[in-house]
Amino acid sequence: MTTATALDEVHILWTSEGMSCDGDTVSITAATLPSLEDVLLGLVPGLPKVHLHNKVLAAEVGDAFMAAFHQAARDELGPFILVVEGSIPNEQINGEGYWTSMGNDPATGEPITVNEWIDRLAHKAWAVVAIGTCAAYGGIHAMAGNATGCMGLTDYLGRDFRSAGGLPIVNVPGCPVQPDNFMETLTWLLYQAAGTAPTIPLDEMFRPTWLFGKTVHEGCDRAGYYEQGDFAHDYNSPKCLVRVGCWGPVVNCNVTKRGWMDGVGGCPNVGGVCIACTMPGFPDKFMPFMDEPPGAAVSVGLSGSYGALIRKLRQITNKAANREPKWRHNRAKLTSGYDPRWGNG
Repeated sequence: MTTATALDEVHILWTSEGMSCDGDTVSITAATLPSLEDVLLGLVPGLPKVHLHNKVLAAEVGDAFMAAFHQAARDELGPFILVVEGSIPNEQINGEGYWTSMGNDPATGEPITVNEWIDRLAHKAWAVVAIGTCAAYGGIHAMAGNATGCMGLTDYLGRDFRSAGGLPIVNVPGCPVQPDNFMETLTWLLYQAAGTAPTIPLDEMFRPTWLFGKTVHEGCDRAGYYEQGDFAHDYNSPKCLVRVGCWGPVVNCNVTKRGWMDGVGGCPNVGGVCIACTMPGFPDKFMPFMDEPPGAAVSVGLSGSYGALIRKLRQITNKAANREPKWRHNRAKLTSGYDPRWGNG
């Protein structure tokens, strides 16, 4: 497989057997731009034919489902994209057992760990995608005090990893992933595989730049309240939520712009604080979730001092703007300032 070859058929091998809740798989069933069904049915013009192998969405079970993974490991399947869901445990510290596995080795009957599958498949895949924060950076399962030594896919394969298509790992974080963010990323990769799109642009954390280039705050409907120093003191308020625990000003995520499902929802949009679930430092660097972020005290204090003045001045202007001009009346004399330049005669 080479990047110079346009692919007309692609398999998607999707393992959610990392340390996972399968929430990302469930999430993408809500995607609409495009929907998973549209991609699989060939309804998106220009995409290669796609075959999906995902245990939650598959008709096959047991050995029949695992067959495609074994074929890929033997170079018998054809071009494929490997999608990894869930944190990668450290199997070097598993004692006499294993942390997580998927299927059994036909020769020995022993379980095959997710780590072994990644070792067998990642370098053969045209692209490798980490879906959700657990797969991208370790997430909940990798937090301080965990017993499994969990990590993200980049931690496991290394930052220098390149797929058979010449790509680094593509991270689409979220807990769970925003459905259209993932499907849009997958669609770009499929167009790229078909030879009709340029190389997908990624930031230094291997996230798609057009999705994670801005902060939650920059797209938030509540951001204007922050500028005016007008903050919520409880979760029933429509005002800025920074003082009650929102990390939006420093979190790379587009959910306030995009919404969650079909443009509707998204944490601060519906009254929830941003807990930074798309970030590499999640969750450790952002707990306790409902406390005011430590760095917010200074910015909130500054905003509160000048924001009150700005808010008062805007209220004065708003009051003036809510009055009609004085020449709009029903009296006998025209007072609009109209001055005819030519007479009637």
